Amino acid sequence: MKPRLNAYQAAPNAMKAMATLEAHVANSGLDPTLMELVKIRASQINGCAFCLNMHTHDARAKGETEERIYLLNAWRESPLYSAHERAALAWTEAVTLIADTHVPDAVYEEVRAEFEPEELVKLTLLITTINAWNRFAISFRSIHPVKVKAAA
Repeated sequence: MKPRLNAYQAAPNAMKAMATLEAHVANSGLDPTLMELVKIRASQINGCAFCLNMHTHDARAKGETEERIYLLNAWRESPLYSAHERAALAWTEAVTLIADTHVPDAVYEEVRAEFEPEELVKLTLLITTINAWNRFAISFRSIHPVKVKAAA
């Protein structure tokens, strides 16, 4: 795969606006590990290797376990996630797949039971932001860092 475009070089002010939005989301007060789980799950759905690489590393750095990262794609079948996390992940999937789901009332009721209104807005902004980053990375074919194995 070959990168198509460096968005930071092509439109630095637009990317500065994205970075400002990201900084706002990062300082929203949501749980940092939950934020990484949401970013990973949205990036799994969208197939964004660049963001998956970044956010799995970030999740580990924030104390997330390998097991929970590995099982995130099958969170419904695993007892490792709390009701709060399950609500956030269901909301992440519904909002990420909005054209297909139109965000069902049942998912809204589930997340509303776990998140205060302000938190729900912040969670939705987080999901919206990672989906935007996924679209930049996928559209312009951003390549994640690759470690080259040392010759034997």
